[in-house]
Amino acid sequence: MAEIKEARVPDIGDYSDVPVIEVLVAVGDTVAKDQGLVTLESDKATLEVPAPFAGVVKELKVKIGDTLSEGSVVALIEVAGEAAPAAPKAEAPKAEAAPAPVKTAATGARVEPVAPSAAPDKLAQREIAQADRVPTPSGSDPEANPPRTPPVEFNADSVLPGKVPYASPAVRLFARELGVDLFQVKGSERGGRITREDVQRFVKAALAGGASPSAPAGAVAGGGGLNLLPWPKVDFAKFGEIETRPLSRIKKISGANLARNWAMIPHVTQFDQADITELEELRVQLNKEQEKAKSGIKLTMLAFLLKASVAALKQFPEFNASLDETGENLTLKKYFHIGFAADTPNGLVVPVIRDVDRKGVLQIAQEMGELAKKAREGKLGPADMQGGCFSISSLGGIGGTAFTPIINAPEVAILGVSKSSFQPVWDGKQFVPRLTLPLSLSYDHRVIDGAAAARFTSYLSQVLADMRRVLL
Repeated sequence: MAEIKEARVPDIGDYSDVPVIEVLVAVGDTVAKDQGLVTLESDKATLEVPAPFAGVVKELKVKIGDTLSEGSVVALIEVAGEAAPAAPKAEAPKAEAAPAPVKTAATGARVEPVAPSAAPDKLAQREIAQADRVPTPSGSDPEANPPRTPPVEFNADSVLPGKVPYASPAVRLFARELGVDLFQVKGSERGGRITREDVQRFVKAALAGGASPSAPAGAVAGGGGLNLLPWPKVDFAKFGEIETRPLSRIKKISGANLARNWAMIPHVTQFDQADITELEELRVQLNKEQEKAKSGIKLTMLAFLLKASVAALKQFPEFNASLDETGENLTLKKYFHIGFAADTPNGLVVPVIRDVDRKGVLQIAQEMGELAKKAREGKLGPADMQGGCFSISSLGGIGGTAFTPIINAPEVAILGVSKSSFQPVWDGKQFVPRLTLPLSLSYDHRVIDGAAAARFTSYLSQVLADMRRVLL
């Protein structure tokens, strides 16, 4: 006989409270197993929640603007049993679903008082969507029910000076990543609960020079107080014709991260050049062989750069590390997961190739091609962009001679690569043309000094000049 089952959000990594940007099905639709139900958009990634089983959608539990976490109910699906159900029995699920409109109407009435002021603000709409789910009888939302007992006092005098801010573990982690002191953030949810959007608004206000409820004007939380001037307000229309275009969600998120990283990390950039004449000849030869073999793999210089970077990271372990939020402890990593910047229509994203030290350049190139395709299609999952130790941003296919890439916190260094060109090089007797690749290494000066950075780029140049050094 037919059975009503819940379709829930599967494991989506460390992400929580991910907003719904698209509902792909409607009540009454017949869905196949693994067919997409809704689309979620997390930090720099878009992913679909698939139907765990085939059947008919009887009720949708979410709408655009809601935020979901692992285990959240997306829809109720009627799954057909082996035996065909009789007509009276087929109506039973409908009878159970009948109270749904009443529940929706009641919930809507609770939201109406705050909707007018929140409508213009997209972030506020997400807060309304969260508040809309608070009074659900099932209690499926873990953030909807505040703890009944106060937090355990674990030496609070030395760890937390006062009452613990009311926020979920996911929001606390998010605040730590941004360097935000939750004591300075005012919660907008019931009981003063702090949401992810509250933290984002606090950072935006601080970067724009606005005053937070309990922080000095212009002070960036955790940044020591930058005393920034207010953002200039200009009526550009009085000077000529203009067009207003909103930033994509990816650019909004990455913009806040980049501003934090640039403001809080003391950047220094080391420039160098690598002779890749022989390496380019090898790359061209290998591509011809792959073309004959019809493998579909196309080698780029970036694949060799990932492999060479691992050799340099092994030689200089402090580059394969992360500094904690206190700035006092360095975590040295024994694995080598390298991120590479991928250009997409909506902005830059950084997919991560895992265990580069255990893979050859052909496998690296193949995985890079697959991840770059997913990035352009907006289908990167959270796991595709987590765990990076070191990042590479290559503009070689576009142009330029040098640039200063911004470090991808909590990493301590990033390598920028510009367009290669032939340069005259003195070989002791005459000038000969050599293909040189410009390198721009930005590093966290709290962890790495100038001498170490110069040695790193020098060693990396030697490896690129002769990839046989990777075997050493």
